[in-house]
Amino acid sequence: MGQVASMPHRCGTYVLELHEWYRKFVEECPSGLITLHEFRQFFSDVTVGENSSEYAEQIFRALDNNGDGIVDFREYVTAISMLAHGTPEDKLKWSFKLYDKDGDGAITRSEMLEIMRAVYKMSVVASLTKVNPMTAEECTNRIFVRLDKDQNAIISLQEFVDGSLGDEWVRQMLECDLSTVEIQKMTKHSHLPARSSRERLFHANT
Repeated sequence: MGQVASMPHRCGTYVLELHEWYRKFVEECPSGLITLHEFRQFFSDVTVGENSSEYAEQIFRALDNNGDGIVDFREYVTAISMLAHGTPEDKLKWSFKLYDKDGDGAITRSEMLEIMRAVYKMSVVASLTKVNPMTAEECTNRIFVRLDKDQNAIISLQEFVDGSLGDEWVRQMLECDLSTVEIQKMTKHSHLPARSSRERLFHANT
């Protein structure tokens, strides 16, 4: 595909990681491209089936930088590299794209709630033994109280980043989990991933 040579070079471990990511990407996607349909299938194989479809679509949209409906290796590895090695600010800026569904630079309550419902649906199915977890609506309301500082009913990128950096509970709820976009976990014979910090935090206290 030719993209490996054009990626930013880092020494040692990063170069090895890059080649490993490329190998696994090509194994799963010989064409070098992932469509939304394929991504949904990969994603559902390691989460909770059809309950993950909505969240998978949002992850795919965030990965698809040029909006052409296809994720190539460059787009994939750029996101994975940033989520693995980027600063907290960079990770949160990427996560912001998950919630800003229409790409207008602000997150509405309905956009946040849509993602929270998708995540919550997966979490509930995957962890049936939870006792009195917070609802998606309660999570969304709490996040808006903490992040919407000017109370204009939307969360800007600056509010999202600054508020998350200053609130550990909010940050862990909103920051994208690296395990959800790693192609090496997207195989039909993989085991379900361990319960994520986001899932555990549905029990968090105010």
